[in-house]
Amino acid sequence: MRCRMNEDTGSDYISPWQLSQVVDGGGIGIIEESKHTNFTKGDFMTSFYWPWQTKVILDGNILEKVDPQLVDGHLSYFLGAIGMPGLTSLIGIQEKGHITAESNQTMVVSGAAGACGSLAGQIGHLMGCSRVVGICGTPEKCLLLTSELGFDAAINYKEGSVAEQLRELCPSGVDVYFDNVGGDISDTVISQMNQNSHIILCGQISQYNKDVPYPPPLPSAVEAIRKERNITRERFLVLNFKDKFASGILQLSQWFKEGKLKIKETMINGLENMGAAFQSMMTGGNIGKQIVCISEETSLLSL
Repeated sequence: MRCRMNEDTGSDYISPWQLSQVVDGGGIGIIEESKHTNFTKGDFMTSFYWPWQTKVILDGNILEKVDPQLVDGHLSYFLGAIGMPGLTSLIGIQEKGHITAESNQTMVVSGAAGACGSLAGQIGHLMGCSRVVGICGTPEKCLLLTSELGFDAAINYKEGSVAEQLRELCPSGVDVYFDNVGGDISDTVISQMNQNSHIILCGQISQYNKDVPYPPPLPSAVEAIRKERNITRERFLVLNFKDKFASGILQLSQWFKEGKLKIKETMINGLENMGAAFQSMMTGGNIGKQIVCISEETSLLSL
């Protein structure tokens, strides 16, 4: 969504927001009236292009009906763990992580308390990683990762040397890196990755305010390490794996219902607070998915 503020989003799957037009993004709401043959009053719908407004007439072709039973009635989860962030984490790890159960692999997750990171660490364990270490920005987030979300250790990148802490917490090196941030933190992690290891390129939030291509090029010294150690770093776009969405949603829902996938989110009320919520999310104020509730009649927007 930050990229949609640029004239060139840097991506072929999202377009920039247009001046004088209503801003849109991921959202969920309830149908009050419908002439569409597949939808009726009371259905819960989601869309990647939900306008930031309390009531709206939408083309039914951009809507997808959701089943509240999959999330035990927690509708906001369709915008997070049982939605696109969950699918991004699950499919990204499946397709780019190359995790093999009982092979003693170590995973590191940056942005580990965010929408994708908080899920990715848990999924890494569920798929067979023996050790998962998260990187985040506050002591409270570090405690959450280790006490509630099953991470084996956590690093506060604002305190002490990330490189030294990584060496201590990942004595066998890093086999899988779920990268949400890019920049200096990612350069440090890549420098400690093992031969034939893998980077899951989920996001690069530290670079979104810069005029650089996506994915941003690595510094020459780090790129030399990547090539020498045959570390994969391929662009990952979850929308290229739509054939895996249905099975992925069912898997995420099952893990959630079994208590194996813990879900965290930050909920803010009021359309008037969208700007503040967005700024907070961009500066690490959220834990898990950032959600804004804009209507008492159940209309939720995703950040």
